Amino acid sequence: MTHTLTDSFDRTIDYLRISVTDRCNLRCSYCVPPTPFAHMDHTDILSYEELIRLVRIGISLGIRKVRLTGGEPFARKGLIGFIRELAALEGLEDLAVTTNGTLIADEIQNLKEAGLTRINISLDSLKPERFARITGKDLFSEVKKSIQGALDAGLAPVKINTVLLDGTNGDELEDFARLTFDHPVHIRFIEYMPIGKGSGPDHSELLAPAITRRLQALGTLIPVPKSPHDGPARRFRLDGAKGEIGLISPMTNHFCATCNRLRLTADGHLRPCLLSDVTVNLKDALRGSADDAVLAALFRHAAGIKGKRHDLSANGVQDMMSSIGG
Repeated sequence: MTHTLTDSFDRTIDYLRISVTDRCNLRCSYCVPPTPFAHMDHTDILSYEELIRLVRIGISLGIRKVRLTGGEPFARKGLIGFIRELAALEGLEDLAVTTNGTLIADEIQNLKEAGLTRINISLDSLKPERFARITGKDLFSEVKKSIQGALDAGLAPVKINTVLLDGTNGDELEDFARLTFDHPVHIRFIEYMPIGKGSGPDHSELLAPAITRRLQALGTLIPVPKSPHDGPARRFRLDGAKGEIGLISPMTNHFCATCNRLRLTADGHLRPCLLSDVTVNLKDALRGSADDAVLAALFRHAAGIKGKRHDLSANGVQDMMSSIGG
């Protein structure tokens, strides 16, 4: 019998985000620190077999949606085969991935055939030279090819995640929004979160109220109702547009009251909240011959200690985003 995983505030937890690696082939200025840092040891990263077992247990507790993240998930070998295994699990209704899009331009059809439901591609500039400056790599053309390939393959909706920073890419807000007039893409503007210690200059973020005012200058923002597997974005469509715009605002408009997710780090720790360093260690139990009932109890414990809301504005998160899985 399927059980419902709930927290102490009666929020139903049905969404698991899984970081499959802390490696990334880019060095985005707001994500990666300028000084050398240690990656997880390969022996600490959960195997695909271990991840499949944990997802099965999650499904038995009511998990219905899984999103794969990193680092850059496609920096890990064998990911398409893993996606195929996940897609075959009975009870999993939605399987998505968040990627920087630089490694998959020629794999889009394979991803769809493997069972991927949806794809989010992170992109912080539409200008190739600026893209290279932000990410450290001149790979804008590969990302553009991946986005078009995903649209052609029908991986709908194709979402583009954009973090706006004044003095870095804030002047491109309108250019991103205008893409929705000509393409059925979903642009997601995400407020910058002070997680870890990136290497950008001052991270002067653009917040949702300012973003909204600038979007309204482009036309009427028509609210779009949420769908069952939606995340925290407030969804809008500009009048006459083919695509959508979403605002994800963890700093100015906490969506904690409706948070339905747990996060699994690449080294096997469940994070009840992205914006807290509190974790529950699954790896030791997993590799210590614990049975499924013990692991299920750890899932319930992680849900049980999920806070009512985050307090990021007062207490920054020390772990780097690439090690958390976003």
